Parts: sequence; structure tokens; C-alpha cells
Amino acid sequence: MPTPVILLKEGTDSSQGIPQLVSNISACQEIAEAVRTTLGPRGMDKLIVDGRGRATISNDGATIPKLLDVVHPAAKTLVDIAKSQDAGVGDDTSSMTLLDAEFLKQVRPYVEEGLRPQIIIRAFRTATQLAKADEVEQRKLLEKCVVTALSSKLPSQQKAFSAKMVVDAAMMPGDLLQLKMTGIKKVQGGALEDSQLAAGVAFKKTFSYAGFEMQPKEYHNPMIALLNVELELKAEKDSAEVRVYTVEDYQAIADAEWNVLYDKLERIHHSGAKVVLSKLPIGDVATQYFADRGVFCAGSEEDRDGCGGSIQTGVNALSTDVLGRRQVFGETQIGGERYNFFTGCPKAKTCTFILRGGAEQFMEGTERSLHDAIMIVRRAIKNVSVVAGGGAVQMELSKCLRDYSRTIPGKQQLLIGAYAKALEIIPRQMCDNAGFDATNTLNKLRARHAQGGAWHGVDINNEGIADNFQAFVCDQPMLDQSPTAASEAACLIVSIDEHKNPLDCGRSPSSWRGRGRGRPFPHPENKP
Repeated sequence: MPTPVILLKEGTDSSQGIPQLVSNISACQEIAEAVRTTLGPRGMDKLIVDGRGRATISNDGATIPKLLDVVHPAAKTLVDIAKSQDAGVGDDTSSMTLLDAEFLKQVRPYVEEGLRPQIIIRAFRTATQLAKADEVEQRKLLEKCVVTALSSKLPSQQKAFSAKMVVDAAMMPGDLLQLKMTGIKKVQGGALEDSQLAAGVAFKKTFSYAGFEMQPKEYHNPMIALLNVELELKAEKDSAEVRVYTVEDYQAIADAEWNVLYDKLERIHHSGAKVVLSKLPIGDVATQYFADRGVFCAGSEEDRDGCGGSIQTGVNALSTDVLGRRQVFGETQIGGERYNFFTGCPKAKTCTFILRGGAEQFMEGTERSLHDAIMIVRRAIKNVSVVAGGGAVQMELSKCLRDYSRTIPGKQQLLIGAYAKALEIIPRQMCDNAGFDATNTLNKLRARHAQGGAWHGVDINNEGIADNFQAFVCDQPMLDQSPTAASEAACLIVSIDEHKNPLDCGRSPSSWRGRGRGRPFPHPENKP
């Protein structure tokens, strides 16, 4: 009798074959169910509470899966792909997730019948190469693209206002807007229409001493010193001991400490800087010193990027070469907070959004929506072209793939037909979320696209179909590359036919809790 060879640890959970493929498909469909009702302008929001009790309201297709505690390996793959879509494009993550789940749903019957996964993968990649939509160059429709992106977000009622603000921010720096040079500050209270865009840097006033109110609050063309220096008297260290024998010796030690501080302040003042920002605290003596000389200062300030200067760790080398410059500096009351604005920098291209709103969750959702809109604008400036939205591109691709599938024989015909049918999930789900008759609307769209209406999609406002390009429902061509990402994700999941998960069966789940150093709690029966 041959001796069995043990390759895996005892207790390893192992599954393979068709049951594993079906399990992977089912797990991905559960992820899609979590974001299905968020698609489109009439999509719903989700309220998710994490383990710390923090509530998040969102309808973003990347935020929702990220907040879910997904443990299934195949479903985690879909979550990671949604994150990459959000990082690369910034929007359309819900569509990509739904398309992936629908692709898997369409091929599930073929998998259960024993069709080889490699045949499915080859057919999907062929269909992906054929799925190329037409583009219409029109850079002036940049604002309309942002309006379309914001139609399904929290600030949808103020999408025109938000779109104008985002486009102004994108065109303000002159070059392509960089995300790291864009700041977003949230001030609770007021309405979204009270939000504003600052062509520079804005930061909230930090803790200050009484002398702060005596400092000037507006400058024109000031020089800015960016420091990483502590400008206050340091407290004595614990267990420190200094032995003195005369009053003069004690006074010399006290004077030396004051002289060090005043030497720093004099060097900063003589450098010509009118605004002093330091990452470390600025004490009451320094605050009053600067106030007497007409200099503004702020300590413990982190948001100093974009002022155009170099951060200095000392005051001995302060010169005009390392000082920043801004055309205007001023302080403004916004809601219950006071903000300092630096605008008009010839070197640093920055901008800051000041968001207003009633609830904290609303402002967080608006911040995520603005991030998506900024990504849309950046992509549109790069590509300089737009396509129609509302499911028009997906319906046109579906028509073209159906026509192509009729020209080829064999299993590829069925699989490419399944791919074409899966593309219709986008307009179908938009109709379901809006309460329309999805079957009737899709029949109208199929007939209209068969007659050459390539830009016709779902008309949410009038419960029908319309030429969405004429209605200014526009998307970027990059957003309509979601079939490519969804197809690759589906191929990846279909290609997995075995899953192994080592489990330690010798210990109960209650014994998995550690003491912070990787060691389990001792069992009561093991105590001496």
C-alpha cells in the first residue's frame, strides 16, 4: 500500500473545481448587490457604520465596498479593482462593479455545464477588443461632464454651482491641476451655495495668545517665512538640576534663555518677512513681539504647502531666496471659524475649496463627490473629447457585439452574445432605480440604436429615451473603459478553480485573542 504524501497543513480548507468557480461568482454578485441601487441620478445612498461606531453616508461605488468587511478572497479582488478604478479614473466605479457581476452572471450557466474557463476568457477578451466607442471632440463641454458626474452624488441639487467651481479650479493654475495641490476645508453650517473657491492656500486659525488680535490681518505682496522652529520659552526638564551660588549667576542663566529667544525673533524680523508660519508652537512673548512690529504669525500650522517658500529648520539663513511670496494675505470669518487666505502666488499653483453644509456626513459625501469631479476634469483636459452618457455607449456596444456574434460559429457566438447582454445592465439598472419600466425602455433603446441612434440613452427627467449628447448628458471616454476593467476582473475570477485556506483546528476561536504581543491568553485548565 503506497504511503500517502501530506502536502498541506492538517485542517486546511480546500475546495476546487466547478463548485469553487460558482462560489467565486456568487461572492462577487453579493458585492454588486451592495452598490446596485446607487447607480444613476435616482440612485439611493447607503449608511454604513464601522466597528468604531462611525457612520458614513455614501453612494460611491469605491467607498461602499471599501467600508465593508469583505473576507472572501474572490470578492476582495473585486473590491481592489474598484479601488484602482477610483484611483485611476475617479468615477464610474459602480458601473464597473455591476458590469463585472453581470458578466459573471451571464457565464455562470456555461460554467455549471462544464465549459472550460479558458474558452470563456478568450471570448471575453475578443469582445473587449471589439468594444470601442466613437468619440466627439468638444472641449467646451467640460462643465457638462462634471454636471453628469455629480447627478448621482449627494450635491446633485447644486450640481451646476459645484460644476462651475470645479472647472474654475481646474483652469485656475494654468497647467493640469494636481490633486496634491488642491485643498478641501469643511466648515459646518450654512448651505452648499455658501461654499467658495480660493485661488491659493487657506487654513483655519490655530490657538493664539492675546497679542494675536493686535497683529495686522491683511497684507499685499508680503514675504512669508516657513519655519520648523519653536518660538517660545522651553519648560524645565524633569529631574534637571542647576547649581548657582550667587544672584548674578542665576540672572545670567535666565537672561541667556531670553537672549536666545529674542535673537531668533530679531533675525526673523530683519529678514523682511511679514507673515511667519511655524509647524512648532509660537509662544505669547513671540506673538506680542511680532504684533508690536506689524508681523502676522501662526504656530502649530500644518497646512503650509503652496506658499512658494522653503521650510527652514533654523533662522540663521533666512533670505529672500527661501521666503515665499503671495499677492494678498487676509483673514476672513467663515461660519464659526476664522480662516487665513493666501492668494496670488507666482510660483505655487494651488487652490482650496471651502465647503459648507449642515451635517458632517453631508460634507464628507460632498468632498468625495468633488474628488470624483476633479478627476473627471483632469481626464477631460488630457483627452479633450466626450461621449454621451445615460447608458448610450453600453447600448451601442451591445448592438455591435450582437451583430458580430451572428457572423461567427461555435461557442464563441454564445459567449460574445452573453457579453453583449451583460452590457445592458447599466441602462436597465438606471431604469429600475428611477422606477421606470426597464423592459419597455430597453426595447425602445434597442430599436433606436438599430436605426442608427448611437447617442440615445435613458432620459431620467422625462421617463423615456433621448439623444443624450444633445441633452448634454456627457461622459469621458475614459469612463466608458469600464467594460475593459470589468472584463479583466471577470476573466481573473473565472480562471480561479481552487482555493486553499489553512486553519488551525487545534484552537478554538475564543483562544485567538492575544495580549498585544502575539501570545494567546492561557486557558483556565492550563493554570498551575
